[in-house]
Amino acid sequence: MPTQENTKVHIRVLENIDRAVIALDNDGIITLFNPAAQAMTGLSERQALGKSFNVLFKGQSPLLKLVATALAAGRSVSNHEDITLYRPLSQPLPASVSVSPLLTESGSCDGAILILRDLSRLQDLEQAMRQSERLSQLGTLAAGLAHEIKNPLGGIKGAAQLLDLELPKESPLREYTAVMIRETERVNTIIEGLLELTRDRQPKWAGVNLGKILGDILLLQKTVYGEKQIDFLLDLDPSIPEFRGDEALLTQLFLNLIKNAAEAISDSGFVRISSKIVADYHLSLPGGRPAPFVTVEIRDNGTGIAREDLERIFTPFYTTKHLGSGLGLPLCQKIVRQHDGMLKAASEPGSGTVFSVSLPLIPPPGSGLGE
Repeated sequence: MPTQENTKVHIRVLENIDRAVIALDNDGIITLFNPAAQAMTGLSERQALGKSFNVLFKGQSPLLKLVATALAAGRSVSNHEDITLYRPLSQPLPASVSVSPLLTESGSCDGAILILRDLSRLQDLEQAMRQSERLSQLGTLAAGLAHEIKNPLGGIKGAAQLLDLELPKESPLREYTAVMIRETERVNTIIEGLLELTRDRQPKWAGVNLGKILGDILLLQKTVYGEKQIDFLLDLDPSIPEFRGDEALLTQLFLNLIKNAAEAISDSGFVRISSKIVADYHLSLPGGRPAPFVTVEIRDNGTGIAREDLERIFTPFYTTKHLGSGLGLPLCQKIVRQHDGMLKAASEPGSGTVFSVSLPLIPPPGSGLGE
């Protein structure tokens, strides 16, 4: 017989496990709905307990079929690839689902247990890995190509400057030498950006204050777009502690994203920067507790990004800007990757864009925590 203490342990396990656990009786009535199930489905325990699973998840045929099969056949069934969980007031969620019969001591079926796992985070990690591989493949080619271009480019610029010195001040040809010099400088800027993208500079780890970095950036950006009416809004979680990071790289990252947001606004609008600690991700530290993540969202109500463009914005040299180089976002991706984080983008044309940066709250060097 289970003791009262064992029962308490089982309850704590169900309350703290990161998988959704839902128990049904033989009639499909929900008898258990743990906190993870509430978070994944968007339904509260009060909304779920005592209700019919078929009614609450009406229209979600693949999920209902798994439950019906487990109850009817008395065997475990699962689907780890093709289940999409549709939720009220939230985006659909890809999920891995296992359903097992709930057996009595005599072996008869007394209901079913569903275990659901959120696969969206796994898909985020897979996408980040693919982007990392693309940048790695680009690196070897880019480094050699940039080296070969820089030398003749310097010669062209030097020749144009000498020619400009030889021409009379009133000569109309000086207009052409000015164009040559300007364009070689532009190409050189692109090459330098490409080299920065492929250069293996190791971060200089120290304790960083996220609120200070974002506050300093906004203080400067508010004076840059005087011709536009842009409200820069800052909504930071004051409980976020200092964590391990490279302040210069993180400043470059957030400055680029905030500038992109402001430039996406035509005449008037807002750029909202918010931060919060999230429980969706954890990074395992050697010999220490898992590190939670902080997510910073940079949201604007600008022109937005078309879906076909959104899939390619982290590809080097791909840009939707008239004078853009297409290297800013890939560089942001590299900085986030160096910090063991993730960078995502979501957008609706005409409604704006949101970039989400998730970084692990690894204790600063020398703190003795997680080391």
